[in-house]
Amino acid sequence: MDDNRSKIEQMRGLIATIKQADIAYFRDDRPIMSDRDYDVAVDLLKKLEQNTGVILSDSPTQKVPGEILESLTEVRHTRPMLSADKTKSVDDLVRFAGGRDVVLSWKLDGLTLVLRYDDGQLQQAITRGREGIIGEDVTHTVRTFLNVPVTVPTRESFEVRGEGVISWENFKKINDSLEEPYTHPRNLAAGSVRKLDPAESKKRLLEFKAFDLVTDLTFPTKTEQLDFLAENGFSVVPHLRLAAPSAGKVKDTVALMNPAGFEYPVDGLIMEYNDTAYGKSLGATGHHENRLIALKWKDELYTTKFLGVELATTRTGMVSITGLFEPVEMDGAKVSRAYLHNYNIFEQFQFGVGDTIQVYKANMIIPQVAENLTKSGTYKLPEKCPCCGRALSIQQTSGGTSQLFCDNPHCAAKLVQKFAHFCEKTRMNIEGLSATTLEKFIGHGWIRSFGDLYTLDRYKEEIINTEGFGVKSYERLQASIDKSRNCTLAKFIAGLGIPMVGRHAGRERDKCFGGSWEAFEQAIKDGFDFTSLPDFGATMHDNIYKWYADADEADLWRPLLDHITFIKENTIMNSTNNPFAGKNVVATGKLVNYTRDGIQTRLLELGAHPASSVTKNTDFLIVGEKAGSKLAKAQALGITTLTEQEFEDMAG
Repeated sequence: MDDNRSKIEQMRGLIATIKQADIAYFRDDRPIMSDRDYDVAVDLLKKLEQNTGVILSDSPTQKVPGEILESLTEVRHTRPMLSADKTKSVDDLVRFAGGRDVVLSWKLDGLTLVLRYDDGQLQQAITRGREGIIGEDVTHTVRTFLNVPVTVPTRESFEVRGEGVISWENFKKINDSLEEPYTHPRNLAAGSVRKLDPAESKKRLLEFKAFDLVTDLTFPTKTEQLDFLAENGFSVVPHLRLAAPSAGKVKDTVALMNPAGFEYPVDGLIMEYNDTAYGKSLGATGHHENRLIALKWKDELYTTKFLGVELATTRTGMVSITGLFEPVEMDGAKVSRAYLHNYNIFEQFQFGVGDTIQVYKANMIIPQVAENLTKSGTYKLPEKCPCCGRALSIQQTSGGTSQLFCDNPHCAAKLVQKFAHFCEKTRMNIEGLSATTLEKFIGHGWIRSFGDLYTLDRYKEEIINTEGFGVKSYERLQASIDKSRNCTLAKFIAGLGIPMVGRHAGRERDKCFGGSWEAFEQAIKDGFDFTSLPDFGATMHDNIYKWYADADEADLWRPLLDHITFIKENTIMNSTNNPFAGKNVVATGKLVNYTRDGIQTRLLELGAHPASSVTKNTDFLIVGEKAGSKLAKAQALGITTLTEQEFEDMAG
């Protein structure tokens, strides 16, 4: 079976590689492997799936069809899903072990599930449900998890219990994109598993960590149970076997298991007898099984003084509230802020500046306010948006809670995607300003126009102290900003986000106006006909004039002109002695060796006229994978089509 486990790990590596290649190819237009190497990886994965009998749910060989269910079906568990007895004392773990072999594992904080298998196939996935007796059928969403085996080599029927979880990294990534963010990965996991639409659930990057074999398959030890699950393709909860541990050994091991360094949310540890027959003989109460015990961490309280709040406006207009207090040292780190999840929670605490409050780290990770001992109730929330200065309102969310909102449709915080578009690599190429980072900066009021990107040094100290930043990351960001101050008219125009006017259109205007912004702007004032440029239609022409006349848009881009120096685009031809010089060339589909920007640059170097659409004036069409309608149109017009290799051979 060790060989099988090795092959399963190899499968996981192949899946990760193929996924990375898919992202690079389909999302980023930057292939990282050839089609041949990609096919070899997929073929090897299929072979390993056949050899092991295991197919993981995130395997590229599996296609999960989308389906919408009207409701979740109730299912009775074959065995009640009981809990574990709980303690906050390590001494209780020592007494529980009592000189016997035990297994110590993380108590994962997610949604507990039971998965049923029969004849090597996943048959059903069920939530804990009511009192652990009646659960809900969530098979449709569990099939979209990143790591659930949908086929296993074991043909005998069995049930496995585990936790549906989301890693801290993925929680942050997903939460930043949601209109109503979740307070904890557990809530996000539970809400995602119970979604009716599996396509939506799939976006949540859920994982399943197996921790118990429900079916009695006569394994004498707990570790053998977990080995069996690992050999069948399950990701098993990290665990340690302690052989008749002394009190010191138990305490030392517990001390080493620090949740702050673990990639998934946990709310304690589980200790269980390794001897399964002995554990079973101890029976159960109506609440918990006696074969195991859970250690819940004590929430150590720290007393400090409330100082006020910090508001930050998000891209949805919702304004987050963070409580500020005099710094206290928690687990070796200075902590001075805690997120207050909504307006209702802020109201409940009845804060006043100088109030004595108690704070703690929930599950030893997330700073929280526990209690306001003074409750003076004198503190009033700021009434204006920190980003645009407009009045804030209190609105009821779909979840039934109240939140602060900025109602200004032109608030810069709602324009995060515009700023992210401007900073992209193929536009102004400002590294370090992702949509998530921009949302933080904009929410704090540091960025209100594109021009403010070039004066972020005013907030150097604040940025350095922002989560995820430091001195080095600030210096890298500033260097990237300074580098982007010199740019071509083509990249500048592409970054402004004029509808339908991208990099190719920017290049045409760059050539037409000699790389001069002044010439381009004067042309607009003079009523220039942009349809006279190659591949410019009436809609693009109209979009330029609408954009230029929009006062709100002008407030965003005009301050940029004080910070940008325009340089000529290097379009020097390597040679005009090639078949493409002076020709109209279109590229379509996914190319192996070129991004969209890269193929346009290459064509310009050859003296060709790169175009974005096929017309009767097109001379060549370079065809990549999934070429679509452009290929059909070129064939209908009798235009010469070239593979990427044929293009390179002709170009020399």
